[in-house]
Amino acid sequence: MKWASLIGITAVAILIVLFEWSRINKNLKKEKWIVVIITMSGWILAILLVFFSDIPGPADLINMIFKPLGKFLLNPID
Repeated sequence: MKWASLIGITAVAILIVLFEWSRINKNLKKEKWIVVIITMSGWILAILLVFFSDIPGPADLINMIFKPLGKFLLNPID
């Protein structure tokens, strides 16, 4: 089932690039590269989430960074 998801995600990413590619002017090469890079980043993230669904999300990272700060602010040093 994971391989079907992989094929579906890849197909959607290719359709997004083809749709956006045709709408961007031929002279705007940097913009075309940006579309490819952003779409590939999303594709990689989607594939990682399919195969490794227990990856911590962005909220977990923020909690890890600010949780000690919150504990310090709630219990100041006497």
